[in-house]
Amino acid sequence: MDQRRKFHIWMAVTAALILAFSLAALCMGQFRIEPGRVLRELFVERGTDNVHTTIYNIRIPRVIMALAAGAGLAASGAAFQSLFANPLATPDTLGVANGASFGAALGILLGGGAFQVQALALVFGVAAVLLVFAVTRGVGGRDPSMLMVILAGLVISSLFSALVSLIKYIADPQDVLPVITFWLMGRFSGVTRASMLLALPLIAAGTGLIFLLRFRLNALSLSEDEARAMGVDLRLVRALVIAAAAMTTASVVSVCGVIGWVGLLIPHIARMLFGNDNRYVVPASVLFGALFMLAVDTLARCVNTAEIPVSILTAVIGAPVFILLLRKTGGLSE
Repeated sequence: MDQRRKFHIWMAVTAALILAFSLAALCMGQFRIEPGRVLRELFVERGTDNVHTTIYNIRIPRVIMALAAGAGLAASGAAFQSLFANPLATPDTLGVANGASFGAALGILLGGGAFQVQALALVFGVAAVLLVFAVTRGVGGRDPSMLMVILAGLVISSLFSALVSLIKYIADPQDVLPVITFWLMGRFSGVTRASMLLALPLIAAGTGLIFLLRFRLNALSLSEDEARAMGVDLRLVRALVIAAAAMTTASVVSVCGVIGWVGLLIPHIARMLFGNDNRYVVPASVLFGALFMLAVDTLARCVNTAEIPVSILTAVIGAPVFILLLRKTGGLSE
């Protein structure tokens, strides 16, 4: 079977599974709803009872956000792994998640509402990337190396991690600290229509830009002269990829908290199936990430009466799967 046909079959199967899992997610939970009732609510006649409220105000926004978050984080991880030529690169390589976490923790500490917390998380997530650019420009000149960018990202990430710890240290241990702690664990339980409408356009724009640049991502491994001969402006492509991934990651973190492993694990699964060609890896990561995140979130709210934070499950599931990938491939893909 040729690569193109294999790719299309996998994408069709994954898309069908996403539809099936979405329907299951609308039915499952502590308040179970029959599939027939869900289908009637969606396509025939909307009711006015608790079932209607649960489906449209709670579960549909949550399902959409889980799909968007998984797709965005996986696409960002695939893009960064190609950009930095580093199989261990994640969406937080440049400190976006820690910057957004600090913004959210600061918003909670100041007693802001959900919108203020989300806005501050988004602002500081983007600010982290701008600080990385400022550091690399000041140290590495106009065109810093990717190694310099990674090192600056580690520094900025550590800085914001320390600031988050400072916020937790000074927060009221009875009321504020638990809220910050549980928010940082990552969850979709707080997703509302308003929070989704603020983050979703940015996630869609960032993921869409990475998708459009998937043909150019293959050229990032080339030298400057080779890329220029192919008509690729490496500096522009790198800037666009970083901006798109940062915007996507900051938007996800601003709504859902910190969710790990998706941006690391899913692109490696895609590469194991389709090789290193980003024309296949990026769209596969989008669909695989959406399916993985939806499945994990559904499991998080159904496995126990008290909802398990999503980041715990992604780590519990992701670490063993990643080890199996290492054993199967004999090492990390370059």
